[in-house]
Amino acid sequence: MTARPTDGDCHVALLFHINQGAYGEVKLDGLNLVVCASSDGPMGNGNWTGATYVDDRADERQTEALGAIFSGAVGGPMAIFAPLFGKSLGVKKAPITFKIDGKVRSGSIPGVLSMSVEPLPTMAEGGEIWAETGHPVNPKKLALATGRPGSTYADYGLKWDNSGRNGHYAAINWSN
Repeated sequence: MTARPTDGDCHVALLFHINQGAYGEVKLDGLNLVVCASSDGPMGNGNWTGATYVDDRADERQTEALGAIFSGAVGGPMAIFAPLFGKSLGVKKAPITFKIDGKVRSGSIPGVLSMSVEPLPTMAEGGEIWAETGHPVNPKKLALATGRPGSTYADYGLKWDNSGRNGHYAAINWSN
């Protein structure tokens, strides 16, 4: 978050799948959400340009709940990111898929996003490297990963390819 970007800019897609969850009485089980952001300097410096995509299966109450949680409006981990956004490109409902295949995590939005990460290679076949990062999404630990070929984003005039670039994944548990 604070290091100068290797290639001049930073691009991130945060994909979330809610196995089980609720916001008050609103059930969110099985829904997906994606936050995409771009920055021309260290992410920690702010001035991000970003967009949010809400699962098109979400009804109106679920959409409002996801918006409150993932905008940081109700506190929680995403509240740390809120002041870093300089320009919000908006919120769209979209058909978002999320998949776990062994240690590979992937997600997609037709015509917009195709992201996939796999663990960094280790000396042990099938191993993972877990780091205590202090990352707002999961401050305890994240698996260190790399973007698989074809990890791309294109929307709102933004376009990037995160193939071979830094990635992470982890199960998270948020609650108030």
